[in-house]
Amino acid sequence: MPSASIQAVADADAWARAELEAVESALQQWVPEDAPAGLGLAMRYGVLDGGKRLRPLLVLAACQAVTGERTAALRAAVAVELIHAYSLVHDDMPCMDNDVLRRGKPTVHVRYGQAQAMLAGDAMQALAFEVLTPDTGMAPALQARLTSLLARAAGHAGMAGGQAIDLASIGRSLSEEQLRDMHRRKTGALLQASVLMGAACGATSAAAWQGLSDYGAAIGIAFQVVDDILDVTQASETLGKTAGKDLDHNKPTYVSVMGLDTARRTAEALRLQAHQALDASGLGAAAGLLAVLADKVVEREN
Repeated sequence: MPSASIQAVADADAWARAELEAVESALQQWVPEDAPAGLGLAMRYGVLDGGKRLRPLLVLAACQAVTGERTAALRAAVAVELIHAYSLVHDDMPCMDNDVLRRGKPTVHVRYGQAQAMLAGDAMQALAFEVLTPDTGMAPALQARLTSLLARAAGHAGMAGGQAIDLASIGRSLSEEQLRDMHRRKTGALLQASVLMGAACGATSAAAWQGLSDYGAAIGIAFQVVDDILDVTQASETLGKTAGKDLDHNKPTYVSVMGLDTARRTAEALRLQAHQALDASGLGAAAGLLAVLADKVVEREN
């Protein structure tokens, strides 16, 4: 890697550490501890002190690339992480993936029971939209745009729809095209929305918006391809969640459909697509953080 690239990564790492502190502080502030009957404790357990926070970082990096409104972007970053966290709480439940480990600790339903886990996820979903619609300090038009982007990514056309396809596909053979459609919804939609929510906090040309949209779509699929690779190549201790569970549950994955080597080549091709999309955006060096994040998505080990 050229020295300039090494410096870019170092700068991005320093930026990410500072932004992660800001996101964690905001989550600590906005996720209530005093919700009734211990609900707040379950909510905080499910979202605080864990996770890569990739989606908030994408929001903030995209906002910075378009010189957007920082305060709005931080709210968007928290909101998208709340949606992601709620989806994990529900995904881990016995009626879904029935997992007992998440982010290196017992899942929410193991710690607090199934009913409380269900309610915690419901409450986090609602809180995400509450965070996006403050009474002051954010233009109503921007609130509406961010809410629309997040709702579409989380709902039937996005994450929830993809999860429905996933559950319906257990024990079935899917083509690569069908698998990509499922993960474009289940995983990719929220990652792409994270980028676009950040971009919506500023002014963008048509070319910049399209480039960022294409970038988000590429890393959204790349993330899942790498997830499937790690599921069969890493231990649970490294992943912070149960390794090999997709194979155990007889779920189609990129590795089971195309093989490990082809899956790795696919991840690299998607990384290239992400970089090409940034080049086409016309944002130039302003998109440097997003370029580094694309590399980290593909190179990650957990």
